Amino acid sequence: MIFPICENRGNGERAENALRRCLPGSISYNSISHNRSAAAILQRDQGVEIDPSLSQLGSTVAERIGSTPLVRLGQVGGGYAGVAVLGKAEWANPGGSVKDRAAASMVADARDRGLLAGGKTLLDATSGNTGIAFAMLGAALGIAVHLAMPANVSPERKRILRAFGAKVDWTDPGKGSDGAILRAHEMVGNDAARYCYMDQYSNDANWLAHYRTTGPEIWQQTGGRVTHFVAGLGTSGTFMGVTRRLKELNPAIQAVSFQPDSPFHGLEGLKHMGTSIVPAIYNPHIANRNLEIETEAAYEMARRLAREEGMLVGISAAAAVVASLKIAEEEARAGRQAVIVTVLPDGADKYLSERFWDEEAEWAYSI
Repeated sequence: MIFPICENRGNGERAENALRRCLPGSISYNSISHNRSAAAILQRDQGVEIDPSLSQLGSTVAERIGSTPLVRLGQVGGGYAGVAVLGKAEWANPGGSVKDRAAASMVADARDRGLLAGGKTLLDATSGNTGIAFAMLGAALGIAVHLAMPANVSPERKRILRAFGAKVDWTDPGKGSDGAILRAHEMVGNDAARYCYMDQYSNDANWLAHYRTTGPEIWQQTGGRVTHFVAGLGTSGTFMGVTRRLKELNPAIQAVSFQPDSPFHGLEGLKHMGTSIVPAIYNPHIANRNLEIETEAAYEMARRLAREEGMLVGISAAAAVVASLKIAEEEARAGRQAVIVTVLPDGADKYLSERFWDEEAEWAYSI
């Protein structure tokens, strides 16, 4: 869903207090009317006169963001007595990932504050999915998009960005997303007047997207029965926003973050926080627990999900299931009932060229 943010960019208590002032106490909302209202604002900004009767026909790209299905992992997660393992199928977003939510939020916020006026180019550093979301929205809204991205992202990502018409500066693969961040800083430093730097790692509109949409959706889709929320750490926006909202609704909900177990890993989009540039929006104290996940475990889970659940998911989504099953096993052993919800950030369409799909696991790991 795309919506204007009530507070300017800035971290900490000021943004959270402003958020509470501008949000209603109820978490119920009508996603269709909400998105159409925001889309109307964007059209108004482009000087388009809207016929109300025509605006009810069909939907725009922006209106299709959010309200994703909650899928039950009945095969890989079905062996734990009294425990349900569920995943938000974020590949159902028009750009194919959870990052559509944050990108739409950041673009709407920037437009609302006039930061993209005068033909400015949208700039950001990305490991892939946020860049694709920006490129998609840029194409739909007539905004030029320039990205900094590690050169070793999958060929599928590169083709998608080319199709959307985004310009990309490819950065040193060995430096990961941090190298892309440094390049974006260099670009905006050299020509600040040209760019609107989204800075997803420091932009409050990132986590607010999940506070406003993903968190309430999970609460509604589980009927308030969710006991555990599990999400990976990249920008940390998904984990921060969803956790803040769910804990307001029920402080007993356990929030479990996870990250790669090593600085050298294959979990695209995720950060090993101990050796990376830590996002400004990240607060480690919000999590009840943090798990470390092996790349090989995620690869094997991606194959299992395809063959046992009929779900082709991305590598970080597979890692999220590995983390969720660790919690499921603990809860089942303790004889506790649990409803564990995780976010499945994207599908496998951007990773099918990866060799691990053709490999059989020859390693051992514990779930």
